[in-house]
Amino acid sequence: MGEDDGVTAECGFAGSPLARALIGERAQPVLLFVEGAAGVGKSHLLQELADLPETADAARSWWRCGASGGAPHEDEHPNTPTLWLVDDVHRADGGELLRLRQMLEALPPGSAAVVTYRSEELPVPGLPLGDAPMAYPSRMTVLRHRLGPWDEARVRRAARQALGEGCSPEMVRTLHELTGGVPRVVVDLLTELGERPAFGGTVAEVERAAAPVRLAELVLSRTRALAPEDRPVVWAAAVLDGAAGRNELLAVSGLGPGPGNAALLRALQGAALTELGEDRYGFPVPLAASAVRASLPGPVRQDLHRRAAKALGRRQPVPWATVADHHRAAGQSRKWINAVERAAKSAAASSRHQEAITLLERTLATPGLAPQVRARLAPLLARSAVTGLRSDQTVEVLAQIVQDASLPAAVRGELRLDLGLMLCNQMGRYPEGWRALETAAAELHEVRPGLAARAMGALSSPFWPGNSIDVHREWLVKAMAAADASGDDTMRTAVLANRVALATSCAETDAWELVRRLPRDTTDTARAGQAARGLCNAADSAVWLGLHERASDLLAEGRELSARSGAPYFEHNALGAQLLQEWWTGHWPGLARRCEDFVAATADMPLIASDAYVVRGLLALAQGDWGEAASWLSQRGTFGREDLPVPLATTAAGALTRLALARQEVQAAADCARAAWAVVAGKGVWPWAAELAPWAVEALVRAGEGATAQAMVQDFAQGLGPGQAPAARAALTWSRAVLAETTAAARDRRDGLLRAAELYRVAAAAYEKLPRPYPRTLTAEGAARCVLAADTDGPGQGEHDAAPPEPATDLTSVPMAVAELEACAQRFTVLGAVWDAARTRALLRTRHPAKKGRPPGRPSHADELSPREAEVAQLAVSGLTNREIAVTLHLSPRTVEQHIARAMRKTRALSRRDLARRLDVDSETVSVPLPTRDGHPVRASEIC
Repeated sequence: MGEDDGVTAECGFAGSPLARALIGERAQPVLLFVEGAAGVGKSHLLQELADLPETADAARSWWRCGASGGAPHEDEHPNTPTLWLVDDVHRADGGELLRLRQMLEALPPGSAAVVTYRSEELPVPGLPLGDAPMAYPSRMTVLRHRLGPWDEARVRRAARQALGEGCSPEMVRTLHELTGGVPRVVVDLLTELGERPAFGGTVAEVERAAAPVRLAELVLSRTRALAPEDRPVVWAAAVLDGAAGRNELLAVSGLGPGPGNAALLRALQGAALTELGEDRYGFPVPLAASAVRASLPGPVRQDLHRRAAKALGRRQPVPWATVADHHRAAGQSRKWINAVERAAKSAAASSRHQEAITLLERTLATPGLAPQVRARLAPLLARSAVTGLRSDQTVEVLAQIVQDASLPAAVRGELRLDLGLMLCNQMGRYPEGWRALETAAAELHEVRPGLAARAMGALSSPFWPGNSIDVHREWLVKAMAAADASGDDTMRTAVLANRVALATSCAETDAWELVRRLPRDTTDTARAGQAARGLCNAADSAVWLGLHERASDLLAEGRELSARSGAPYFEHNALGAQLLQEWWTGHWPGLARRCEDFVAATADMPLIASDAYVVRGLLALAQGDWGEAASWLSQRGTFGREDLPVPLATTAAGALTRLALARQEVQAAADCARAAWAVVAGKGVWPWAAELAPWAVEALVRAGEGATAQAMVQDFAQGLGPGQAPAARAALTWSRAVLAETTAAARDRRDGLLRAAELYRVAAAAYEKLPRPYPRTLTAEGAARCVLAADTDGPGQGEHDAAPPEPATDLTSVPMAVAELEACAQRFTVLGAVWDAARTRALLRTRHPAKKGRPPGRPSHADELSPREAEVAQLAVSGLTNREIAVTLHLSPRTVEQHIARAMRKTRALSRRDLARRLDVDSETVSVPLPTRDGHPVRASEIC
């Protein structure tokens, strides 16, 4: 495998001593040995050294050992400092080595030599210049350096250069492992992958890649160079496909101890194999094994696999998945299935569910698999998939298997149960999942009552859209009876987890007593997994209810138990609830990045990341990036909002309603609110209306449907009940405030506005207690807004016939309202809510409009952005249109256009996108009160 351009070697270590040796005629000569395996970049290093700019006056003399041209003449540069570049010394014959030694021993002052070689191909190990000792001159500096493979970070850079930024960490890790980090192999393989028209950047595509041509030729030529009787030891290493002990290699090769030992020694001497560790042998580049396997005739390969399965079966613990692969390659079908079954059970018992899923999916997809085999393996697949993270392929496999009428009814019912759970929980296909669960409950009722209870318990889950809470309660009663009748503690725990989910969602009075009954300390993994599910669901409910301190405790407990019981799906649910918790409690720094990372990590199963999508959209809305907000709140097209769990769907709908109102799209806002309200009212879990109600009321009143809005508020109040739901109660008060503000009649408008202000204050106090700083600030802003509006609508200065009405409280004073608005603007700024801060400052300016003209001594902002220009520019780079900025800041679109034009001129920006970059660079010159964090300005690109 040759080495040429395209393989980068870093040679800064050698530049200094070599340069010093070539500076003057009396400088000590330097000899640098560079060793490294094939493909690590030795030849490229020589070229870099030849191009050193500080040695431009020295002559270069190339000596390529083994080349037909032979060595250069020794008197080629008799009076000139010379840099000798000697490549591939391992190829030199005896005569060439003699001439090379003579040249090096006589290396004159002011010269240097670099000698490269493959240490594994030296005729005498460790002696690149032959077995006779070298007579190094005492004045000569002799150095040695070994070039090694790239680390994973360097492979990642190469992958991104070749394939783009879409290379996943898993793909890069696999690429690094298969190539051993050898630069030449990495570059060749990346080139081949990049040439594929439909390369998707997946791990599986990299794993299926064949050895590149240069690597295949190298390993096959080294194997061919061995005597025929020695080659089986290399074949055995290729079949074992990894570091193997000597005894295993000899057992798989079929050679006896004596011939086998001799063969292994000769394979090591010929570099066909290498020592990878203590009693571990194999290929330095793992990908080379595939080239050797592909060169073997089928019968030889099958015999090797048969012996490999037998040898690995003696390991402790037995690697059953690998043993299964060898049995299959050897054509031993029965042993293959037995090994698959044992591998899947072992992986599931150790909570390695994804490993079990991958193995079983691949096995069950095999054409012609016997029905009895499917009946044995399919339940194992379903059990692991229910608690795993990737279920798309599993769903399709199980959907086909449950159609097999030859399956026993109990097996078919169990598979249908797990299929229904995956369709609902991981795929978001609720109608299909609901039907599968109903059918499973009927199929299992007589034959497996415990599993029937599990299906009924799943049907009691209120999160899915469609059925009302009364239907879910009916299924819960049936599930409890079936679980008790089954006598199965695991099923009782599963149904208890479902009781917890329903009770906490509805804020029932006994909900938290049920949570305390979950068995945290059980040693039964199955029961622990169900308890973890109950804890994670309770934590999620506590977040929605606004019980944030309790939610934090439950999240920590649920995640720990999920990890301990090997239930990654439940753990990821808790991670999603954590993002919602951070949103509401105001922990916004870095939250956008955490949401995006969660979405990227669950790209194969986007429904699992639905919390992250919604939180990211809420952040974008507050920051004024309305295009991004709509995209995230619509799940970026991965699935429809109507398929979301009901609380997330109503929250997203509330945000989209607010967005439509901000854009003055009143009818669209009303339509969105009406549809979402029908969903939550049909479900009957009223705490889930909290994030929708205030915006729905405003939208319907503004659309002329005040009576409908009033009915909404009444239904919301009646539906909450006596349980703990502080966030929903705060939202109810907020909704009443919105109703009072928007429906205040002209005759008693001032009184109505002051009533609304008082309701807003009560809501703000409730949100502060939770704490939820963002809605707390929105409602405080509402209170101040109503007080200012009431003052504007109050009696004129000349009206002295009647005394002005008594204010409801001294908090209705205009100065206090102005002060509260200023505080709201600051709190919005600290949070990073750019749009809200700008809107609040604009409302303040309506009370204190800027005076015309410029006061003496005030800066003219001739060369820097004025406060208003900076504010408009920030909203513009956030994504708002001129019209949207105008509505937010109470300006005309023409004025906004002028401010943006001046901002672009002053910053020399070429576009709005360029303006964002310029604002980052020039933020020190912006004199508007910018968003701050810890006393320092927060730039638009940093707000999250």
